[in-house]
Amino acid sequence: MIDVNAHVLLIYTGGTIGMIENLETGALEPFNFTHLRSNVPEMKRLNFHVDTFIFDPLIDSSEISPDKWREMVKVVKDHYSQYDGFVILHGTDTMSYTASALSFMFDNLTKPIILTGSQLPIGKLRTDGKENLITALEIAADKDVDGRPVVPEVCIYFQNLLLRGNRTTKINAENFNAFKSANFMELAEAGVNIVYNTSKILKPNYTKEVAFYESLDDSIAVLKIFPGITPEVLTAVLNIHDIKAVVLETYGSGNALSDDWFLAELQRAVDRDIVIVNVTQCLHGTVQMHRYETGQNLLKAGVISGYDLTTEAAIAKLMFLFGLNKLPNQVRELMQVSLRGEMDTDEA
Repeated sequence: MIDVNAHVLLIYTGGTIGMIENLETGALEPFNFTHLRSNVPEMKRLNFHVDTFIFDPLIDSSEISPDKWREMVKVVKDHYSQYDGFVILHGTDTMSYTASALSFMFDNLTKPIILTGSQLPIGKLRTDGKENLITALEIAADKDVDGRPVVPEVCIYFQNLLLRGNRTTKINAENFNAFKSANFMELAEAGVNIVYNTSKILKPNYTKEVAFYESLDDSIAVLKIFPGITPEVLTAVLNIHDIKAVVLETYGSGNALSDDWFLAELQRAVDRDIVIVNVTQCLHGTVQMHRYETGQNLLKAGVISGYDLTTEAAIAKLMFLFGLNKLPNQVRELMQVSLRGEMDTDEA
């Protein structure tokens, strides 16, 4: 139920939803929030309070960085006691990265933080932005029968689906159904009514305070395995100065080549306390390193399983854990434990 006394903070960071077309070049350029609000008069009809916070300057999605994530956390932290929920307008290209990072930067979150945006600017006749924005605001204001937020999580709402943020990946650059949570069901579906999968939603401990984390360590690299990868490529990545962890994108259920040079280079990196996390290049499915000999070879070399973590979530989780000054062995252990519902460790 929507609490008519609810207060929601709409945080406008930028993105396509608030852009306007340059008539001379045809390029989309950031505009201001007045433009956005004037194109969504429906916001005036919401039966709860919506205040706004506008990033200045606005952030292009491709310019997102850990520093920007810290700014978003600070905005929520500074206003946490004043609002029942938060909606963050964000560019779609890096929205899954931001949603994943924010999910770790709040512990015991007791209020909704819903990220949304659009594939078409809000001023376009066929924009998907209006429905995304209005429904995201309603979800942020929604309460259960006990008067508590229905979805106290960091989520993405897009094209009728509410998804756990750290389970999402952008899968389409052109269609309105831009995001998918391949290995975890949606938390809600918006049709005539908003139907929640309440059993899947994280439950905080309301007797404890939320914890805010602003420290991230970006000494992380991503290495995608491909046919023909050379020793020079592998060596270059694993020997980056001050590198602390590598997300290794492997084939299928966690497989990679079994050449001696490849496994030896991985072993040398692990011996230098570099954390190597195995995630699959596939959209669906999980890493099962015991299934095939090639996966077993990676295990012997000291590579750990990322199970069904998305690459976005794996990067964010590593940044978060090293930002806490965890030692490599502690990071390896925690990377195989679900902290915010980001993965399923069951390989069956």
